[in-house]
Amino acid sequence: MNIEIGIDSFAASADAGNASKSANALAELLERMEFSDKVGLDVFGIGEHYRKEFLDSAPAMILAAAASRTEKIILTSAVTVLSAADPVRVFQNFATLDLISKGRAEMVVGRGSFTESFQLFGLNLQDYDALFSEKLDLLLKIRKDEVIDWSGNFRPELKQQSIYPRPLQSLLPIWLGVGGTPESFIRAGRLGLPLMVAVIVGETHRFRPLVDLYRQAGEQAGHPPEQLKVGLHSLGYVGTNTSDALDDYYPGYAETFTRIGRERGWPPVSRGRFEAQVGPTGALVIGSPEEVAEKILRHSNALGGISRFTFQMDNAGLSHTQLLQSIELIGKQVSPIVNK
Repeated sequence: MNIEIGIDSFAASADAGNASKSANALAELLERMEFSDKVGLDVFGIGEHYRKEFLDSAPAMILAAAASRTEKIILTSAVTVLSAADPVRVFQNFATLDLISKGRAEMVVGRGSFTESFQLFGLNLQDYDALFSEKLDLLLKIRKDEVIDWSGNFRPELKQQSIYPRPLQSLLPIWLGVGGTPESFIRAGRLGLPLMVAVIVGETHRFRPLVDLYRQAGEQAGHPPEQLKVGLHSLGYVGTNTSDALDDYYPGYAETFTRIGRERGWPPVSRGRFEAQVGPTGALVIGSPEEVAEKILRHSNALGGISRFTFQMDNAGLSHTQLLQSIELIGKQVSPIVNK
């Protein structure tokens, strides 16, 4: 079984408050998406955040812009923060993207790792899981049926309501993005949705029991094994050699995660802690093409087999040139080694 290899981006910007710099950052992102298609990557995802350092609050618009400049690459969200969105509009946006891209749209839906969207859209953080469960139910019903009847607690009911447009694909692919909550893995299995696991810190193999829960729940619900796909999203970067890759990635990584850590009570990032995460079982996937390919395969084996691996690398202050070079190495060297 081939492993799809791709990139996830949060459209990071050093100065998102500067309109001119933001325009340039988005232009460079679209160039990287186009280049990813040219070098043979399988998928490119755009996240969704509501913070000053990211430009991805409207991911479907970025993906649609890329659709007109690409031919084969799958275009997906990474993730759609469904708790803070109207499932009707989410479906319409991605159905439209599917039409523009001629059947290359997907979405990964989740609750997100930041909570700014709750205050922004007037939502109660105490409804964190209830919002997501209800909205996921509605989204899946819209995907299945053109005309629906539905009622819930957080949105006006729908009576014999038609939802348009419909996507080009007969069933728009929807993955469930998860962190480390067992209930999320079980929910994905029961629904028969492909699973996208975000492993940002720690050791990837520790997620195996949760992936097993997912597969067991899916089997008990009667879903065929080939439907229960597992993807892995990790921070990563590929250089011509490991030493240079580590030196390129560390400064921006340390700045970003030390800053976020101040919000969440984490200790500052040190070079020693960083390199421990780069080790054989650590979550960070950084190094030469050969070492990175070997680690992806090792992680796949540790999780009982994965269908997709995506790199998140533009959070580390890397230049546009560095990112393009890494994308080329991933497309021309890493992916062929992984799937030879």
